[in-house]
Amino acid sequence: MAEANRLDRRGVVWGLIAVALVVALTFLGSDRLVWFDAALIGYLFGTIFAAFGVVYRYAVWLRRPPTAMLNRRGWDAFRRNKGRNLAALPSLAATQLLTQGFIRRRSRARWIAHQLVFWGCILAALVTFPLTLGLLHFESVGQQADRYQVYLSRVGTLSFDAGSIAGWTMFHALDIAAVLVLAGVFVFLRRRLNDPGALAVERGGDFLALAGLFAVSVTGLFLTVSSAWLEGQFYSALNTIHALTVILGLMYLPFGKLFHIFQRPGNLGVAYYRRENSVGAPAVCRRCGGEFASAQQIADLKAVLPEVGFDYTFATRVEGGEDGNYQDTCPRCRRASVTLAQSARVGGFG
Repeated sequence: MAEANRLDRRGVVWGLIAVALVVALTFLGSDRLVWFDAALIGYLFGTIFAAFGVVYRYAVWLRRPPTAMLNRRGWDAFRRNKGRNLAALPSLAATQLLTQGFIRRRSRARWIAHQLVFWGCILAALVTFPLTLGLLHFESVGQQADRYQVYLSRVGTLSFDAGSIAGWTMFHALDIAAVLVLAGVFVFLRRRLNDPGALAVERGGDFLALAGLFAVSVTGLFLTVSSAWLEGQFYSALNTIHALTVILGLMYLPFGKLFHIFQRPGNLGVAYYRRENSVGAPAVCRRCGGEFASAQQIADLKAVLPEVGFDYTFATRVEGGEDGNYQDTCPRCRRASVTLAQSARVGGFG
């Protein structure tokens, strides 16, 4: 138990490196804190905590036997044909990370919800983190009070009129992100409360993540409502509440369901691994002699499972003098074996 509760030293080192990079980026990107907004100091601490937690957990996760095996096999598969795999990378990134077509094949409603939340969070991150770190700020152009220029650190980029469509979109980007996230949250809730399959595998952490996204989005929209239609009433209290929800959300990020955002790029390595296995030698079922899966995948399973406490080696020997293994059995024969075992347990089919 003490071993399990001890901090991983390598994870701590990588987490501290991430913290140092965030602090350095803030100092240098804000022109030595010239453009750093002190009102966002709470968000900065939340970002630093999230950076440490995410990198620490990712470093630990990457060293677990199954993940380490997939990571190693993914890189091996990529290096075997770098040219072809590099050419395939944009398509894989689009399907696995951006459009998430594998989710659409399972459920269209689930895919729509994922897309709404995904792009809402991406938009919010592209605005929030640069503002928090002082990388993004706005300056008036000359004496024109309604014209602004966007600066990335010291570099001036596009300019726009505050009353234009571009200006409205720029200043309400977080509102747009909040609406997208709320729409996705409502679709998720509807599915989770009505779909028997989703209800069967429901966990408390699923609703906690949705509640957090809901709280951040609603409190953010309340700020716009206060400034646009209530003449700033309750703005200070709402701002404090919104900041609290965002900071708590950042602190929750490394520990909850939303951590899978950072695990998702690993799907690219899995895709390369599957492609490599599809052209490799197949595994042969020890019971019926039929081909299934790939020999490499089965060999990897037989190597990894004992490391996580699941050893499916048989005491009986197979041809060649090696111990048999349950992983050498195809899915069809596994189902048949389970049926026969259950039948024997209850005394036959009669």
